Amino acid sequence: MRYFVLGLLTASSLFAASRIEIDVNASQVWTDTGINLNAGDSVSITAVGTIQLDYEHVTGPEGLPRNWGDLTAHYPVINAGRGALIARFTNHPAARPFWVGPWAQRNVPVGGRLYLGVNEPQGQAGAGSFHVTVQWSPAGAPPVAYYPVFPQQMLDSIPLRDTDIEGNLSDRVNFIVVGTQEKLQAALSDAGWMMAEKSKKDAILHGLAASLNHESYVSMPMSTRELFGRAQDFGYLQGDPMKVVMARHQFRIWQTPYTLYGKPVWAGAGAHDVGFDKNFKENGLAHKIDPATDGERDYIGQSFQLTGYAVKEDYMLPSNPTQEAKTATGGGFISDGRTLIIFLQP
Repeated sequence: MRYFVLGLLTASSLFAASRIEIDVNASQVWTDTGINLNAGDSVSITAVGTIQLDYEHVTGPEGLPRNWGDLTAHYPVINAGRGALIARFTNHPAARPFWVGPWAQRNVPVGGRLYLGVNEPQGQAGAGSFHVTVQWSPAGAPPVAYYPVFPQQMLDSIPLRDTDIEGNLSDRVNFIVVGTQEKLQAALSDAGWMMAEKSKKDAILHGLAASLNHESYVSMPMSTRELFGRAQDFGYLQGDPMKVVMARHQFRIWQTPYTLYGKPVWAGAGAHDVGFDKNFKENGLAHKIDPATDGERDYIGQSFQLTGYAVKEDYMLPSNPTQEAKTATGGGFISDGRTLIIFLQP
């Protein structure tokens, strides 16, 4: 277990935001963070992970919906979900706990110690823990910023590469986006990315319509790749309309089975098409990608940044990174193995 402790002093004695990481175990009533806060201080709490409430039920920090059977049980926070992450300022019996869930940001109403807990009835304890990041800054300072954290365990659970429909390993999954589909697609639209057609037939029909209307047409079809056992949810292209058939920025993206801070997690595989090359496996033609795929990963990140939708971008290294390999069509690529993590606006 790793803890990053920048100080357990009274928050108002610090000139900048301080930060710790701590595990909140479901088997104990309250976890003492060791943080002493003063009235007016700003505190931000984020949480990831899951806990086992009983034989059937598992939940993340957002908690499970309550049902009629819960009416006879006493929960610390009445209107919060079962098993949700909760907190309170001071350990006084009269202190009212409040819902935190995946993320909460508050001004401290009264000075005291910060305690974190799990919303469970007294006498009922679950198993497992939430991994929680707490950041705080003194009264009068700028509000503490929200710095989301992507868990290494989640990164390692996402496949490193997509496959073609025959199961052959292909492109590297080189970026991850945390955010709603609405924000994801709005950001990509603002950045000038066009959604790829699902089929060649659609591309021909739409291309003909665009030609008749004297419009540029860049939304050429994209071959199918699979991740989590299914085809990409979306494919996106970007390029000069006169060159997009040969040279284009492109990526495929899948919604993963995971959520983080209550938002969907998307996995993307991006590559820069720079022309045509022989398909060594099918003895035909295929798009040739720039073998230095990290450049396309970084380009995708920059396009999100320039829209203003990205609140944070970071690089993480999977535990078993792919740094050199061949695609499903036989072309080679190299990489530093890092994955770009992009957090979109809440």
